[in-house]
Amino acid sequence: MRWNSLVGIAGSLLGCSAYALSVSSHSPTRNANNQANDATIRINFDRAVDPATFTASNIRFFGQQRGPLVGAIAFENGNTQLVFTPNKRYFPGEVVAVQMAGSLRGADNTPLQTAGYGFAFTVRAGAAPAVFTQIDNVSVRTSSALTRLYGGAFADLNQDDWVDYIAVNEISADLRVMLNRADGSGRLGPVLLPPPAIGLEASPSELADFNNDGLIDIVTSNTSSDSVSVALGLGNGRFHVLPQVAVADVPHGIAALDIDGDADADLVVATEVGNTLSILRNNGSGVFGNRVDLNSGGNGEYALASGDMNNDGVMDLVVGTRNDNRVIVLTGNGNGTFTSSANVSGGGLLWKLVLGDVNGDGNLDVAAVNGQSNNGAILLGNGSGGLGTATMYAFNGQMVASDLGDLDGDGDLDWVTSSYGASRWYLLRNNGAGVFAPITQIMATANASCASLYDIDNDGDLDMLLADEVDDVVLIMRNGAGDGVFLNGFE
Repeated sequence: MRWNSLVGIAGSLLGCSAYALSVSSHSPTRNANNQANDATIRINFDRAVDPATFTASNIRFFGQQRGPLVGAIAFENGNTQLVFTPNKRYFPGEVVAVQMAGSLRGADNTPLQTAGYGFAFTVRAGAAPAVFTQIDNVSVRTSSALTRLYGGAFADLNQDDWVDYIAVNEISADLRVMLNRADGSGRLGPVLLPPPAIGLEASPSELADFNNDGLIDIVTSNTSSDSVSVALGLGNGRFHVLPQVAVADVPHGIAALDIDGDADADLVVATEVGNTLSILRNNGSGVFGNRVDLNSGGNGEYALASGDMNNDGVMDLVVGTRNDNRVIVLTGNGNGTFTSSANVSGGGLLWKLVLGDVNGDGNLDVAAVNGQSNNGAILLGNGSGGLGTATMYAFNGQMVASDLGDLDGDGDLDWVTSSYGASRWYLLRNNGAGVFAPITQIMATANASCASLYDIDNDGDLDMLLADEVDDVVLIMRNGAGDGVFLNGFE
Protein backbone atom coordinates (compact mmCIF):
# COMPACT_ATOMS: atom_id res chain seq x y z
CA MET A 1 0.00 0.00 0.00
CA ARG A 2 2.84 2.36 0.83
CA TRP A 3 4.48 1.67 -2.57
CA ASN A 4 1.20 2.35 -4.38
CA SER A 5 0.78 5.62 -2.50
CA LEU A 6 4.28 6.73 -3.45
CA VAL A 7 3.63 5.84 -7.08
CA GLY A 8 0.41 7.87 -6.97
CA ILE A 9 2.17 10.89 -5.50
CA ALA A 10 5.01 10.67 -8.03
CA GLY A 11 2.51 10.37 -10.86
CA SER A 12 0.69 13.46 -9.63
CA LEU A 13 3.92 15.44 -9.47
CA LEU A 14 4.96 14.39 -12.94
CA GLY A 15 1.49 15.16 -14.20
CA CYS A 16 1.70 18.77 -13.04
CA SER A 17 3.65 19.69 -16.20
CA ALA A 18 0.70 18.54 -18.29
CA TYR A 19 -1.40 21.47 -17.05
CA ALA A 20 -1.40 24.52 -19.31
CA LEU A 21 0.94 27.38 -18.59
CA SER A 22 -1.13 30.08 -16.94
CA VAL A 23 -0.94 33.76 -16.03
CA SER A 24 -0.99 34.17 -12.26
CA SER A 25 -1.07 37.98 -12.14
CA HIS A 26 -0.12 41.09 -14.06
CA SER A 27 0.27 44.80 -13.64
CA PRO A 28 -1.41 47.00 -14.49
CA THR A 29 -4.44 44.93 -13.57
CA ARG A 30 -7.18 44.27 -16.12
CA ASN A 31 -9.57 47.14 -16.83
CA ALA A 32 -7.64 49.48 -14.53
CA ASN A 33 -8.12 53.22 -15.06
CA ASN A 34 -5.74 56.10 -14.29
CA GLN A 35 -2.51 54.23 -15.03
CA ALA A 36 0.85 56.02 -15.40
CA ASN A 37 1.77 57.18 -18.90
CA ASP A 38 5.05 55.25 -18.69
CA ALA A 39 3.73 52.18 -16.90
CA THR A 40 5.87 49.08 -17.22
CA ILE A 41 3.82 45.97 -18.01
CA ARG A 42 4.63 42.94 -15.86
CA ILE A 43 3.12 39.51 -16.47
CA ASN A 44 3.68 36.73 -13.93
CA PHE A 45 3.33 33.06 -14.92
CA ASP A 46 2.81 30.02 -12.74
CA ARG A 47 6.13 28.54 -13.91
CA ALA A 48 9.19 29.43 -15.95
CA VAL A 49 8.50 30.23 -19.60
CA ASP A 50 10.49 29.54 -22.75
CA PRO A 51 11.55 33.06 -23.86
CA ALA A 52 12.22 31.85 -27.42
CA THR A 53 8.47 31.35 -27.96
CA PHE A 54 7.67 34.99 -27.15
CA THR A 55 7.84 36.51 -30.62
CA ALA A 56 6.19 39.53 -32.27
CA SER A 57 3.55 37.29 -33.81
CA ASN A 58 2.30 35.73 -30.58
CA ILE A 59 2.51 38.50 -28.00
CA ARG A 60 1.28 41.94 -28.95
CA PHE A 61 1.20 45.25 -27.13
CA PHE A 62 -1.17 47.78 -28.70
CA GLY A 63 -2.15 51.32 -27.81
CA GLN A 64 -5.49 52.55 -29.08
CA GLN A 65 -3.83 55.79 -30.18
CA ARG A 66 -0.15 54.93 -30.52
CA GLY A 67 -0.75 51.62 -32.29
CA PRO A 68 1.66 48.68 -31.96
CA LEU A 69 3.94 49.47 -29.04
CA VAL A 70 7.70 49.23 -29.34
CA GLY A 71 9.77 48.48 -26.26
CA ALA A 72 12.13 46.14 -24.45
CA ILE A 73 11.05 42.70 -23.26
CA ALA A 74 12.96 41.09 -20.39
CA PHE A 75 12.40 37.93 -18.37
CA GLU A 76 12.97 38.02 -14.62
CA ASN A 77 12.49 35.88 -11.49
CA GLY A 78 13.78 32.73 -13.11
CA ASN A 79 11.85 33.42 -16.32
CA THR A 80 8.52 33.42 -14.47
CA GLN A 81 7.95 37.13 -15.10
CA LEU A 82 7.84 39.00 -18.40
CA VAL A 83 8.62 42.72 -18.23
CA PHE A 84 7.71 45.06 -21.10
CA THR A 85 9.14 48.58 -20.96
CA PRO A 86 7.72 50.86 -23.67
CA ASN A 87 10.09 53.10 -25.63
CA LYS A 88 7.58 55.95 -25.56
CA ARG A 89 4.97 57.15 -23.14
CA TYR A 90 1.37 56.25 -23.72
CA PHE A 91 -1.06 58.97 -24.71
CA PRO A 92 -3.45 60.41 -22.09
CA GLY A 93 -6.69 58.43 -21.87
CA GLU A 94 -5.34 55.74 -24.18
CA VAL A 95 -6.50 52.14 -23.81
CA VAL A 96 -3.50 49.79 -23.89
CA ALA A 97 -4.13 46.13 -24.71
CA VAL A 98 -1.93 43.04 -24.33
CA GLN A 99 -2.76 39.89 -26.27
CA MET A 100 -0.88 36.59 -26.00
CA ALA A 101 -1.34 33.56 -28.23
CA GLY A 102 -1.99 30.03 -27.03
CA SER A 103 1.26 28.96 -28.70
CA LEU A 104 3.42 30.53 -25.98
CA ARG A 105 5.13 27.83 -23.95
CA GLY A 106 6.61 27.18 -20.59
CA ALA A 107 10.15 25.92 -20.09
CA ASP A 108 8.58 22.48 -19.60
CA ASN A 109 7.04 22.81 -23.11
CA THR A 110 3.47 23.17 -21.84
CA PRO A 111 1.48 25.71 -23.87
CA LEU A 112 -0.54 28.64 -22.63
CA GLN A 113 -4.29 28.01 -22.66
CA THR A 114 -5.35 27.52 -26.29
CA ALA A 115 -7.62 30.55 -26.05
CA GLY A 116 -4.61 32.77 -25.40
CA TYR A 117 -4.71 35.49 -22.76
CA GLY A 118 -5.35 39.21 -22.95
CA PHE A 119 -6.03 42.23 -20.79
CA ALA A 120 -6.29 46.01 -21.15
CA PHE A 121 -5.94 49.15 -19.04
CA THR A 122 -6.55 52.89 -19.46
CA VAL A 123 -3.87 55.56 -19.15
CA ARG A 124 -4.22 58.55 -16.84
CA ALA A 125 -5.43 61.87 -18.22
CA GLY A 126 -4.26 65.13 -16.65
CA ALA A 127 -6.42 67.17 -14.31
CA ALA A 128 -8.57 69.71 -16.13
CA PRO A 129 -11.71 71.73 -15.50
CA ALA A 130 -13.70 69.94 -18.25
CA VAL A 131 -14.46 73.37 -19.65
CA PHE A 132 -14.09 73.34 -23.41
CA THR A 133 -13.32 76.19 -25.80
CA GLN A 134 -13.76 75.85 -29.53
CA ILE A 135 -10.46 76.65 -31.24
CA ASP A 136 -11.29 75.59 -34.78
CA ASN A 137 -14.02 74.41 -37.13
CA VAL A 138 -12.54 72.19 -39.84
CA SER A 139 -14.36 71.01 -42.95
CA VAL A 140 -13.61 67.53 -44.28
CA ARG A 141 -14.91 68.49 -47.72
CA THR A 142 -12.40 69.05 -50.50
CA SER A 143 -15.07 70.50 -52.84
CA SER A 144 -18.71 71.49 -52.59
CA ALA A 145 -19.75 67.82 -52.62
CA LEU A 146 -21.24 66.39 -49.43
CA THR A 147 -19.29 63.68 -47.59
CA ARG A 148 -21.69 62.85 -44.73
CA LEU A 149 -19.15 62.69 -41.92
CA TYR A 150 -20.27 59.76 -39.80
CA GLY A 151 -17.50 60.12 -37.24
CA GLY A 152 -13.80 59.79 -36.71
CA ALA A 153 -11.02 57.57 -35.51
CA PHE A 154 -7.93 59.02 -33.88
CA ALA A 155 -4.37 57.71 -33.67
CA ASP A 156 -0.77 58.70 -34.30
CA LEU A 157 -0.71 57.66 -37.94
CA ASN A 158 2.70 59.03 -38.91
CA GLN A 159 4.53 58.18 -35.67
CA ASP A 160 5.46 61.76 -34.79
CA ASP A 161 4.02 61.55 -31.24
CA TRP A 162 0.93 63.63 -32.07
CA VAL A 163 -2.55 62.17 -32.49
CA ASP A 164 -4.16 62.56 -35.93
CA TYR A 165 -7.77 62.33 -37.14
CA ILE A 166 -9.45 59.97 -39.61
CA ALA A 167 -12.83 61.16 -40.89
CA VAL A 168 -15.11 58.27 -41.87
CA ASN A 169 -17.57 59.42 -44.56
CA GLU A 170 -20.85 57.81 -45.65
CA ILE A 171 -21.77 59.48 -48.97
CA SER A 172 -18.30 60.08 -50.40
CA ALA A 173 -17.44 56.56 -49.15
CA ASP A 174 -13.88 57.34 -48.17
CA LEU A 175 -11.44 58.04 -45.35
CA ARG A 176 -10.17 61.60 -45.02
CA VAL A 177 -7.02 61.93 -42.95
CA MET A 178 -6.03 65.21 -41.34
CA LEU A 179 -2.64 65.10 -39.64
CA ASN A 180 -2.03 66.97 -36.42
CA ARG A 181 -0.11 70.19 -37.09
CA ALA A 182 2.24 69.02 -34.30
CA ASP A 183 2.90 72.55 -33.10
CA GLY A 184 0.88 72.53 -29.88
CA SER A 185 -1.90 74.60 -31.43
CA GLY A 186 -4.36 71.70 -31.33
CA ARG A 187 -5.21 72.22 -34.98
CA LEU A 188 -5.30 69.85 -37.93
CA GLY A 189 -3.69 70.06 -41.33
CA PRO A 190 -5.56 69.76 -44.64
CA VAL A 191 -7.10 66.53 -45.90
CA LEU A 192 -4.52 64.23 -47.47
CA LEU A 193 -5.37 63.67 -51.13
CA PRO A 194 -6.55 61.51 -52.68
CA PRO A 195 -8.77 60.04 -49.94
CA PRO A 196 -8.85 56.22 -50.01
CA ALA A 197 -12.21 54.73 -51.05
CA ILE A 198 -14.17 52.40 -48.75
CA GLY A 199 -17.66 50.88 -48.86
CA LEU A 200 -20.85 52.94 -49.03
CA GLU A 201 -22.38 54.41 -45.87
CA ALA A 202 -19.51 53.49 -43.60
CA SER A 203 -20.69 52.97 -40.06
CA PRO A 204 -18.46 52.47 -36.95
CA SER A 205 -14.74 51.78 -37.32
CA GLU A 206 -12.04 49.99 -35.34
CA LEU A 207 -8.26 50.41 -35.21
CA ALA A 208 -5.83 47.48 -35.01
CA ASP A 209 -2.66 46.12 -36.62
CA PHE A 210 -4.32 43.52 -38.81
CA ASN A 211 -1.23 42.43 -40.77
CA ASN A 212 1.25 42.63 -37.88
CA ASP A 213 3.59 45.06 -39.65
CA GLY A 214 3.83 47.46 -36.72
CA LEU A 215 1.54 50.10 -38.27
CA ILE A 216 -2.00 51.19 -37.45
CA ASP A 217 -4.79 49.91 -39.70
CA ILE A 218 -8.50 50.72 -39.73
CA VAL A 219 -11.63 48.75 -40.63
CA THR A 220 -15.08 50.20 -41.35
CA SER A 221 -18.50 48.59 -41.32
CA ASN A 222 -20.29 49.58 -44.56
CA THR A 223 -24.06 49.62 -44.06
CA SER A 224 -25.20 50.01 -47.69
CA SER A 225 -22.49 47.79 -49.15
CA ASP A 226 -23.11 44.88 -46.73
CA SER A 227 -19.36 44.65 -46.25
CA VAL A 228 -16.33 45.71 -44.27
CA SER A 229 -13.38 47.66 -45.65
CA VAL A 230 -9.92 46.94 -44.23
CA ALA A 231 -7.42 49.76 -44.84
CA LEU A 232 -3.78 48.95 -44.08
CA GLY A 233 -1.74 51.84 -42.72
CA LEU A 234 1.43 52.89 -44.54
CA GLY A 235 2.91 54.79 -41.60
CA ASN A 236 2.54 58.26 -43.13
CA GLY A 237 -1.17 58.90 -42.73
CA ARG A 238 -2.08 57.07 -45.92
CA PHE A 239 -3.79 53.72 -46.35
CA HIS A 240 -3.96 50.83 -48.80
CA VAL A 241 -7.55 49.58 -48.90
CA LEU A 242 -8.08 45.86 -49.45
CA PRO A 243 -11.06 44.45 -51.40
CA GLN A 244 -14.27 44.58 -49.41
CA VAL A 245 -15.29 41.49 -47.42
CA ALA A 246 -18.97 40.53 -47.45
CA VAL A 247 -21.00 40.27 -44.25
CA ALA A 248 -24.71 39.77 -43.56
CA ASP A 249 -27.27 42.46 -44.47
CA VAL A 250 -27.04 46.01 -43.12
CA PRO A 251 -23.99 45.95 -40.84
CA HIS A 252 -23.44 48.49 -38.09
CA GLY A 253 -21.32 47.84 -34.99
CA ILE A 254 -17.90 46.25 -35.43
CA ALA A 255 -15.31 44.84 -33.03
CA ALA A 256 -11.69 43.78 -33.54
CA LEU A 257 -10.56 41.07 -31.12
CA ASP A 258 -8.68 37.78 -30.99
CA ILE A 259 -11.39 35.13 -31.11
CA ASP A 260 -9.21 32.03 -31.64
CA GLY A 261 -6.12 32.40 -29.46
CA ASP A 262 -3.55 33.23 -32.15
CA ALA A 263 -3.05 36.88 -30.99
CA ASP A 264 -4.09 38.52 -34.25
CA ALA A 265 -7.18 40.73 -34.58
CA ASP A 266 -10.25 39.03 -36.02
CA LEU A 267 -13.52 40.83 -36.77
CA VAL A 268 -17.10 40.53 -35.58
CA VAL A 269 -19.84 42.65 -37.17
CA ALA A 270 -23.39 43.28 -35.94
CA THR A 271 -25.90 43.16 -38.82
CA GLU A 272 -29.36 44.58 -38.25
CA VAL A 273 -31.33 43.07 -41.13
CA GLY A 274 -29.20 39.94 -41.25
CA ASN A 275 -30.18 39.60 -37.58
CA THR A 276 -26.84 38.02 -36.81
CA LEU A 277 -23.20 38.56 -35.95
CA SER A 278 -20.84 37.96 -38.86
CA ILE A 279 -17.47 36.53 -37.76
CA LEU A 280 -14.40 37.01 -39.97
CA ARG A 281 -11.14 35.25 -39.05
CA ASN A 282 -7.82 36.90 -39.79
CA ASN A 283 -5.07 34.71 -41.26
CA GLY A 284 -2.47 36.91 -39.55
CA SER A 285 -1.64 39.02 -42.60
CA GLY A 286 -4.82 41.06 -42.71
CA VAL A 287 -6.67 38.67 -45.01
CA PHE A 288 -10.09 37.64 -43.73
CA GLY A 289 -11.88 34.42 -44.59
CA ASN A 290 -15.51 33.89 -45.47
CA ARG A 291 -17.93 34.90 -42.77
CA VAL A 292 -19.48 32.59 -40.21
CA ASP A 293 -22.75 33.91 -38.80
CA LEU A 294 -23.65 33.68 -35.12
CA ASN A 295 -27.08 34.18 -33.58
CA SER A 296 -26.61 36.42 -30.56
CA GLY A 297 -29.98 35.52 -29.04
CA GLY A 298 -31.38 38.98 -29.76
CA ASN A 299 -33.33 40.58 -32.60
CA GLY A 300 -31.78 43.21 -34.85
CA GLU A 301 -28.10 43.29 -33.81
CA TYR A 302 -26.88 46.88 -34.08
CA ALA A 303 -24.38 48.01 -31.41
CA LEU A 304 -21.24 46.00 -30.60
CA ALA A 305 -18.14 46.19 -28.43
CA SER A 306 -15.53 43.76 -27.11
CA GLY A 307 -13.73 43.34 -23.80
CA ASP A 308 -13.15 40.81 -21.03
CA MET A 309 -16.51 40.75 -19.28
CA ASN A 310 -15.87 37.67 -17.10
CA ASN A 311 -12.22 38.32 -16.25
CA ASP A 312 -10.81 35.07 -17.65
CA GLY A 313 -8.29 36.62 -20.06
CA VAL A 314 -10.41 35.78 -23.13
CA MET A 315 -12.15 38.60 -25.00
CA ASP A 316 -15.95 38.67 -25.03
CA LEU A 317 -18.67 40.48 -27.00
CA VAL A 318 -21.39 42.87 -25.86
CA VAL A 319 -24.26 43.26 -28.32
CA GLY A 320 -27.04 45.84 -28.43
CA THR A 321 -30.21 45.02 -30.38
CA ARG A 322 -32.76 47.34 -31.97
CA ASN A 323 -35.89 45.24 -32.31
CA ASP A 324 -36.09 43.81 -28.80
CA ASN A 325 -33.99 46.42 -26.93
CA ARG A 326 -31.55 43.96 -25.35
CA VAL A 327 -27.94 44.15 -24.17
CA ILE A 328 -26.37 40.72 -24.55
CA VAL A 329 -23.04 39.41 -23.26
CA LEU A 330 -21.42 36.57 -25.22
CA THR A 331 -18.34 35.20 -23.50
CA GLY A 332 -15.52 34.00 -25.73
CA ASN A 333 -14.47 30.36 -25.71
CA GLY A 334 -11.20 31.11 -27.45
CA ASN A 335 -11.93 28.89 -30.46
CA GLY A 336 -14.10 31.25 -32.49
CA THR A 337 -17.29 30.38 -30.60
CA PHE A 338 -19.19 32.22 -27.88
CA THR A 339 -21.53 31.38 -25.01
CA SER A 340 -24.47 33.53 -23.93
CA SER A 341 -23.84 34.95 -20.47
CA ALA A 342 -26.34 37.80 -20.04
CA ASN A 343 -29.41 39.10 -21.86
CA VAL A 344 -31.00 42.12 -20.20
CA SER A 345 -33.08 45.13 -21.15
CA GLY A 346 -31.11 48.12 -22.46
CA GLY A 347 -34.08 50.44 -22.02
CA GLY A 348 -34.56 51.38 -25.66
CA LEU A 349 -33.55 51.02 -29.29
CA LEU A 350 -29.82 50.27 -28.90
CA TRP A 351 -27.66 52.31 -31.28
CA LYS A 352 -24.15 52.53 -29.83
CA LEU A 353 -22.40 51.15 -26.76
CA VAL A 354 -18.92 51.34 -25.26
CA LEU A 355 -17.23 49.47 -22.41
CA GLY A 356 -15.25 50.77 -19.46
CA ASP A 357 -15.01 50.39 -15.70
CA VAL A 358 -17.16 53.31 -14.56
CA ASN A 359 -17.47 52.42 -10.87
CA GLY A 360 -13.88 51.39 -10.13
CA ASP A 361 -14.50 47.77 -9.17
CA GLY A 362 -12.23 46.31 -11.86
CA ASN A 363 -15.10 44.99 -13.98
CA LEU A 364 -16.18 46.29 -17.37
CA ASP A 365 -19.48 48.16 -17.53
CA VAL A 366 -21.65 49.24 -20.48
CA ALA A 367 -22.50 52.82 -21.50
CA ALA A 368 -25.15 52.79 -24.24
CA VAL A 369 -27.33 55.23 -26.15
CA ASN A 370 -30.69 54.25 -27.52
CA GLY A 371 -31.36 55.97 -30.84
CA GLN A 372 -34.96 57.15 -31.28
CA SER A 373 -35.71 56.22 -27.65
CA ASN A 374 -34.02 59.51 -26.69
CA ASN A 375 -32.17 58.03 -23.74
CA GLY A 376 -29.03 56.30 -22.59
CA ALA A 377 -28.22 53.53 -20.15
CA ILE A 378 -25.44 52.50 -17.78
CA LEU A 379 -25.29 48.78 -17.03
CA LEU A 380 -22.77 47.64 -14.40
CA GLY A 381 -20.87 44.42 -14.99
CA ASN A 382 -20.43 41.89 -12.20
CA GLY A 383 -17.11 40.46 -13.43
CA SER A 384 -18.54 37.05 -14.27
CA GLY A 385 -20.27 38.00 -17.52
CA GLY A 386 -23.48 39.31 -15.95
CA LEU A 387 -25.02 42.79 -16.11
CA GLY A 388 -27.12 44.67 -13.61
CA THR A 389 -30.36 46.49 -14.34
CA ALA A 390 -29.94 49.46 -16.64
CA THR A 391 -29.83 52.90 -15.02
CA MET A 392 -31.54 55.22 -17.49
CA TYR A 393 -30.60 58.79 -18.45
CA ALA A 394 -32.97 60.98 -20.46
CA PHE A 395 -31.65 62.97 -23.42
CA ASN A 396 -33.34 64.90 -26.21
CA GLY A 397 -33.42 63.78 -29.81
CA GLN A 398 -32.11 60.71 -31.58
CA MET A 399 -29.00 59.46 -29.77
CA VAL A 400 -26.23 58.17 -32.04
CA ALA A 401 -22.95 57.95 -30.09
CA SER A 402 -21.62 57.09 -26.65
CA ASP A 403 -18.04 57.75 -25.53
CA LEU A 404 -16.14 57.38 -22.24
CA GLY A 405 -13.07 59.33 -21.13
CA ASP A 406 -11.69 61.08 -18.06
CA LEU A 407 -12.52 64.68 -18.97
CA ASP A 408 -11.55 66.18 -15.60
CA GLY A 409 -8.59 63.94 -14.77
CA ASP A 410 -9.96 62.70 -11.47
CA GLY A 411 -9.28 59.05 -12.29
CA ASP A 412 -12.73 57.87 -13.37
CA LEU A 413 -14.45 57.76 -16.76
CA ASP A 414 -16.88 60.52 -17.72
CA TRP A 415 -19.51 60.18 -20.44
CA VAL A 416 -20.15 62.07 -23.67
CA THR A 417 -23.27 61.34 -25.70
CA SER A 418 -24.19 62.66 -29.14
CA SER A 419 -27.71 63.66 -30.16
CA TYR A 420 -28.42 63.93 -33.86
CA GLY A 421 -32.01 64.98 -33.21
CA ALA A 422 -31.23 67.68 -30.65
CA SER A 423 -28.08 68.85 -32.49
CA ARG A 424 -25.85 68.72 -29.44
CA TRP A 425 -23.41 66.80 -27.33
CA TYR A 426 -24.14 66.05 -23.67
CA LEU A 427 -21.19 65.96 -21.24
CA LEU A 428 -21.72 64.09 -17.95
CA ARG A 429 -19.38 63.80 -14.98
CA ASN A 430 -18.87 60.51 -13.14
CA ASN A 431 -18.97 60.65 -9.33
CA GLY A 432 -16.63 57.64 -9.21
CA ALA A 433 -19.41 55.17 -8.48
CA GLY A 434 -20.78 55.08 -12.02
CA VAL A 435 -23.42 57.74 -11.38
CA PHE A 436 -23.41 60.60 -13.88
CA ALA A 437 -24.47 64.25 -13.61
CA PRO A 438 -24.59 66.89 -16.37
CA ILE A 439 -21.55 69.08 -16.95
CA THR A 440 -22.71 71.03 -19.99
CA GLN A 441 -24.14 70.76 -23.49
CA ILE A 442 -22.34 71.79 -26.66
CA MET A 443 -24.40 72.76 -29.69
CA ALA A 444 -23.63 71.38 -33.15
CA THR A 445 -23.58 73.58 -36.23
CA ALA A 446 -26.22 71.27 -37.70
CA ASN A 447 -26.41 67.69 -36.31
CA ALA A 448 -24.10 65.97 -33.85
CA SER A 449 -22.63 62.66 -34.98
CA CYS A 450 -19.92 61.52 -32.58
CA ALA A 451 -17.22 62.69 -30.20
CA SER A 452 -13.52 61.80 -30.23
CA LEU A 453 -11.83 62.22 -26.84
CA TYR A 454 -8.06 62.64 -26.97
CA ASP A 455 -5.23 65.05 -26.27
CA ILE A 456 -4.82 66.97 -29.52
CA ASP A 457 -2.41 69.60 -28.15
CA ASN A 458 -0.17 67.34 -26.03
CA ASP A 459 -0.77 69.20 -22.78
CA GLY A 460 -1.79 66.04 -20.93
CA ASP A 461 -5.57 66.37 -20.66
CA LEU A 462 -8.39 65.15 -22.89
CA ASP A 463 -9.73 67.47 -25.55
CA MET A 464 -12.67 66.72 -27.86
CA LEU A 465 -13.13 66.61 -31.62
CA LEU A 466 -16.84 66.71 -32.39
CA ALA A 467 -18.13 65.53 -35.77
CA ASP A 468 -21.12 67.19 -37.44
CA GLU A 469 -22.44 64.84 -40.12
CA VAL A 470 -24.64 67.32 -41.95
CA ASP A 471 -22.23 70.26 -42.22
CA ASP A 472 -19.27 67.85 -42.61
CA VAL A 473 -17.17 69.75 -40.07
CA VAL A 474 -15.13 68.85 -37.02
CA LEU A 475 -15.34 71.17 -34.02
CA ILE A 476 -12.02 71.17 -32.15
CA MET A 477 -12.70 71.78 -28.46
CA ARG A 478 -9.71 72.40 -26.18
CA ASN A 479 -9.85 71.45 -22.52
CA GLY A 480 -8.19 73.46 -19.76
CA ALA A 481 -4.45 73.26 -19.05
CA GLY A 482 -3.01 69.93 -17.91
CA ASP A 483 -1.44 69.16 -14.56
CA GLY A 484 2.09 68.65 -15.81
CA VAL A 485 1.73 64.96 -16.60
CA PHE A 486 3.61 65.87 -19.76
CA LEU A 487 6.22 68.58 -19.92
CA ASN A 488 6.17 70.36 -23.28
CA GLY A 489 4.47 67.49 -25.08
CA PHE A 490 6.47 64.24 -24.91
CA GLU A 491 9.84 65.74 -24.07
